Amino acid sequence: MATNRMFRTCPSTGLVFHEPAEKLMKANAVVAVVFLLIGGLLAIGVTLTRWQAVHWLAPDRFYQVLTAHGLNMLVFWIIFFEMAVLYFAASTLLKCRLATPSMGWVGFWLMLFGALLNNYSVLRGDSSVMFTSYAPMGAHPTFYLGLIVFAVGALVNCFVFFGTLAVAKNERTYHGSVPLVTFGAITAAIIAVFTIASGAIILIPTFLWSVGLIEHIDSLMYRTIWWAFGHSSQQINVSAHVAVWYAGAAVVFGAKPLSEKVSRTAFLLYIFFLQLASAHHLLADPGLTSNWKIFNTSYAMYLAVLASMVHGLTVPGSIEVAQRKKGYNNGLFEWLRKAPWGNPAFAAIFISIIVFGFLGGISGVMMGTEQLNLLIHNTIYVPGHFHATVATGTTLAFMGLTYFLIPVLFRKQVMFAGMAKWQPYIFGIGMAGVALFMMGAGTLGVPRRHWDMAFTGNAMPYEFPGTAWLMMGLMGISALVAFLGGAMYLAITVGSVFFGKSIETPGFKHVRAADGVAPAPQPVAAAAGGHGNVGSWGMVAPGTFVLALVFLGAFVLYYFVNWKYLSQVWPLR
Repeated sequence: MATNRMFRTCPSTGLVFHEPAEKLMKANAVVAVVFLLIGGLLAIGVTLTRWQAVHWLAPDRFYQVLTAHGLNMLVFWIIFFEMAVLYFAASTLLKCRLATPSMGWVGFWLMLFGALLNNYSVLRGDSSVMFTSYAPMGAHPTFYLGLIVFAVGALVNCFVFFGTLAVAKNERTYHGSVPLVTFGAITAAIIAVFTIASGAIILIPTFLWSVGLIEHIDSLMYRTIWWAFGHSSQQINVSAHVAVWYAGAAVVFGAKPLSEKVSRTAFLLYIFFLQLASAHHLLADPGLTSNWKIFNTSYAMYLAVLASMVHGLTVPGSIEVAQRKKGYNNGLFEWLRKAPWGNPAFAAIFISIIVFGFLGGISGVMMGTEQLNLLIHNTIYVPGHFHATVATGTTLAFMGLTYFLIPVLFRKQVMFAGMAKWQPYIFGIGMAGVALFMMGAGTLGVPRRHWDMAFTGNAMPYEFPGTAWLMMGLMGISALVAFLGGAMYLAITVGSVFFGKSIETPGFKHVRAADGVAPAPQPVAAAAGGHGNVGSWGMVAPGTFVLALVFLGAFVLYYFVNWKYLSQVWPLR
């Protein structure tokens, strides 16, 4: 039966926006940026305290600020933005109506209420338990309740996303398999359901413990189950930002994956094995068997790493093929030199790939090796790693997507165009420095959670080498550069969305969809024809192959160096 529905077709991209989905995308994206602002301001206090030459905050205030910073950046900013990505990947890319928009708003308001409640709990001063909130260290009940409510809202949104996929399938708004970007979003949503279930399994009993209804929470049990939530929530980010990589390559270059089957298989490996990467937080725990640790740090980890390496190869490879088809065939890297480096959407995504792969990926494999984990467990190396993966890799990918969504979704011109060209570089270089110098200091033993690396007033203080102090100072300077890049992003996005010049496009109109099928838009420009032999050495993407060899060399060298470090502590047995 034909029905009237509210659709808008973007004339420049051909993307179809369903009005209820568009409103939810805007709401989630705007709120995400607000929490990014809050988390960024809190990061100033964390950085200027860990930078020993400044050492700004008192210990009680430091742990309070650190708790709020971790939750706002690793949970609220990222997941709100991911909800916008899910709606875009389902309703817009599949050209269909959003399933149960009212439930989408229920999920949104639950997430917002939960995030605000959790922030209130931390800022009231009695819930400075940090992001991990390890029992038996207890927080105010509203701390746990806020996270539970937020998780329920996110789960509702995931089900709306799955419902929208069913609508698209039933109403035949696409043919064949779903687009690869949508497939990546499905991966993220499946991992999200596992993550939220894990959070409920541990956070609900912990909430009951905080109000006195449960007498005891076993700390080892808490850590094991909590990391199925705490680390897996970051695996949602990985799946989502890899999907954004593919979207960016398609939008900027009209690039197609080198092999969709291989890319989809890599996403499936994420579902089966990526969550097990949480094991690297538990390798020093006595309550887990050696068999479990060995399995997770060998076979499971290798398959998860293989998936990321596939994506890290096929996204730049698809860009290279698209560029070579445009005539950039001189040498190995003309395609890269002639890339649109002044386009912030491209620059942000490409820097995201490089930092995530070289700093986040290599360090993640090292941390996930049981023996090497002994070197850096609970040192500042660990936050250095996730500042490379999430704080840089995911955040930069989402920033790049924002530059595409401002004119397409919000229908506003990007303000401060000159600033926008530089913003990904300033933020990316700053955050890469933060991650690199944190990992360097962690290798030298600087603790992860201690407020004062000088251990002032201790009867038996430990003296770190001068290089460690230098590393922490360089980390502080790099963080200030990253703050500048983050402030530029916020100025550009807020200014563009609320004060930017409107792009005059046809507004919403009632579109009569025959038999429930939405009108098909013009497709986004794609590289014509098959890939063919457009490179050299008999390869379609020789430049990408050389970059992969550079990555492999860096990985082998770094792995060898850390085994060398480990060999120096063996005589202490």
